[in-house]
Amino acid sequence: MKSVTVKVPATTANLGAGFDTLAIALDLYNYVTIELNTKTHIEIENEGKDSLPLDEDNIVYIAAKAVFDMAEVKMDGLKIKLVNNIPLARGLGSSAAAWVGGAMGANYLLGNRFSKDEIMSLTAELEGHPDNVTPALFGGFTISYIDKGTLKYFKISPSVKFKIVVVIPQFEVSTSRAREILPSEISRKDAVFNISRACLLVSSILTGRLEYIGHGMQDMLHQSYRKKLVHGMEDVFEAAMRSGARGVALSGAGPSIVAFATESFEAIGKSMQKAFLEHNIKSRFLVTGINNNGTEIID
Repeated sequence: MKSVTVKVPATTANLGAGFDTLAIALDLYNYVTIELNTKTHIEIENEGKDSLPLDEDNIVYIAAKAVFDMAEVKMDGLKIKLVNNIPLARGLGSSAAAWVGGAMGANYLLGNRFSKDEIMSLTAELEGHPDNVTPALFGGFTISYIDKGTLKYFKISPSVKFKIVVVIPQFEVSTSRAREILPSEISRKDAVFNISRACLLVSSILTGRLEYIGHGMQDMLHQSYRKKLVHGMEDVFEAAMRSGARGVALSGAGPSIVAFATESFEAIGKSMQKAFLEHNIKSRFLVTGINNNGTEIID
């Protein structure tokens, strides 16, 4: 039977000031292979192999079925193989990658009936917010926004050469919990602070003026509240900057932390690990570039 393999990048969202708006696709990937079948069978390698559902509750299956339903095509079952390299519940877009991988795979099996923009709208609705879905689909540095009820985006493919040091602690933070902890209202002062910083970050990426990234990644809307869920967060931030990072932020809802850098990548990662360890939290780190291609059909 016809099958397809989809390569979907990890993503890091918010980037400090750009809450639910700014995100970047990373050089870290999940692979989703989907084949039409008479019944549903799912197998998983690596991340989530012992915890993710192997039935129709798996969100890759749910996303694929949503596309078939949107096309009004009956689907008996799917044979799905997932090779997951994106850590779960660590703020690196694992759920967005699953939604996108399932939807793009199903769309391919249907002869690419829907555009990427249509898949973006569907998966953002399934995910509940667009910031991770958009760079997962299109790659690069993306700005997601709603215009008259329609999700839209602007993509930048950064020409400036920097890498992202990702430190991944050995505990999970659910997105729902990380949202619950946020206040329902903010002050005008905090709103103005974040608007200025988000503008500064976008301008820095566009112009290559990396000396402004550090200020551009400052935030008053979510990180100060979420630090209660990520013990040692401020110490890890300080360690990264002392070791040569240009800017640092909580990745998505956390608990992973990302540092933008042009050099000293290993030193930055090790210093962030050490800062976590001082709070009795073990972690690992990786150094990644930016993926500018987004989701790709590779087979």
